[in-house]
Amino acid sequence: MPKHHNKTAKPLRSQHWLGGANPRASAERARLAQLGYNREDYLGKPVVAIVNPWNELNAAGAHMRVRAEDVKRGVRRAGGFPVELPVMSLAENAIKSTTMLYRNFLAIEAEELLRFHPVDGAVLLGGCGKTTAGLLMGGISANLPMILVPPGPMLPGYESATTFSGGQIWHHSAPLRAEISEDAEASFARTPGTAMDMESGSTMPLIAEALGLTLPGASSIPAHDAAHQRMAAMCGHHIVDIIRDDMKPRDVLTRRSFENALFTFAAAGGSSNAIINLMALARRAGVPLSLAEIDHFARYIPILADLQPAGHWRMEDFHKAGGSRGLISRLGTFLHAGERAVWGGTLAIRYADAKVLDDAVIRPLSDPVSRWSGIAVLKGNIAPEGCIIRPLRAEARLMRHTGPALVFDDEAAMLKALADPALDVTPDHVLILRYYGPFGGTGMPELADFPIPAKLANAGVKDMLRITDGRMSGRVAGACILHVSPEAYMGGPLAVIRDGDSISVDLEKRAISLLIEEDELGRRLDAWSPPPRRHRRGSLRLFASHIRQAHEGCDFDFFESDDEDEAAEKVAY
Repeated sequence: MPKHHNKTAKPLRSQHWLGGANPRASAERARLAQLGYNREDYLGKPVVAIVNPWNELNAAGAHMRVRAEDVKRGVRRAGGFPVELPVMSLAENAIKSTTMLYRNFLAIEAEELLRFHPVDGAVLLGGCGKTTAGLLMGGISANLPMILVPPGPMLPGYESATTFSGGQIWHHSAPLRAEISEDAEASFARTPGTAMDMESGSTMPLIAEALGLTLPGASSIPAHDAAHQRMAAMCGHHIVDIIRDDMKPRDVLTRRSFENALFTFAAAGGSSNAIINLMALARRAGVPLSLAEIDHFARYIPILADLQPAGHWRMEDFHKAGGSRGLISRLGTFLHAGERAVWGGTLAIRYADAKVLDDAVIRPLSDPVSRWSGIAVLKGNIAPEGCIIRPLRAEARLMRHTGPALVFDDEAAMLKALADPALDVTPDHVLILRYYGPFGGTGMPELADFPIPAKLANAGVKDMLRITDGRMSGRVAGACILHVSPEAYMGGPLAVIRDGDSISVDLEKRAISLLIEEDELGRRLDAWSPPPRRHRRGSLRLFASHIRQAHEGCDFDFFESDDEDEAAEKVAY
């Protein structure tokens, strides 16, 4: 239903371009006439940008060309003027070397697209985890009224009456992967949408919902569901209200709303990749957030969603069980229920009638999947700024462990060595792969695999401590320590670990240590020099010159909030 809007709302931004009696406005109207529009189509109406990352290689957002039309329908119904504006598309399967490399460039494009066009607000059409993060980062920096249409998860795959997800390909050994049939490959991912499990593509929309940047319940609707079409149209309708109310993202993104996002992320058992994205969003919003706080909240927020890859159920089951609304409502007193959202009202109002229909999928607080979220942040002389581990996916014996290091500087060389049955390695060894951070890895690539050495795997060893300054897919189980910061390429202590050095990890103390004297560590760091620079020109040089570390969200340093910049933006608008 129509809302009662703020009668003193400031004039529409778009009309500075389109509504004046000056030569520039006349030229703008002439060009719109050239596109087939009449003045009554847009004069005096909110102009809504539909920011669309669709392209023909992006399976996660393959349906977004149609969703853009759904959004337009809602915008027109509410009395707005929709314009579709395409942006860079980040297909997880197609982008090489990594979508994290291009997330920041998408954020720049989204921000500038909104800044230099005559639009009053935006509907952001989501995609993979980095697409959703990049669009939100750009939208927060532009700070125009906006709302996100989450892409929705795909349907579960099937083959020979067994349910699969595309990610399960990686769980098979190399020989078995080689034998997978064409029909089986085609059955892994059979609809548009993001991952069918609680991976990055599902975690980031859930975080956006908890922040108040989507409609209630929007983040868990499957991409193929007719409810997803209706939700997109509702976003188109609501953005007109949001514009008229002049509700901007930084009006609702507070310290407490980010805590709500952390609570929800923890309760869902969300992707470790989302931690980097969440840190970047917080910095864009000017909200201080640290890894130590993530660890603090993780200690007492239980996992309530029993979802793969760590649990049993898939995202479609989650939706049927009550979805994101059900999960958020079950957090109860953990939530700051008075926080506002861009669609109006508070969490308390919008989630009051939410129901959970299957306690096996979304557990009650009295019977959680786990009493804590399973994300732990470790610190020590290997990772002065922190690193993360998911202890619930690791063998308990490795959570207090000391062993000798086996160090690799290159993923291909590591995989070749680990496949060698004659490799000199024991189950106590700590495997280290370095130079894969934000700078050294050219965008912090996600490792496809970090396997147990073949010699040990054939002997029945299931888990070992593994450490990297890169990222890994949440599908890979085991004692994997990720996102070591600062990274090796920037002179972090990981760079000077040698084969045979003793490495100690103590989960209870949240400690990770290289067991050498401090003086010896200092001498090694003084003697270390970086490998040859990889980034000599173009966008990669720009990226390398300004990228921040993992604990800072891997964002560019020139996007940090500044009071003078804020004042300049107000003048510009």
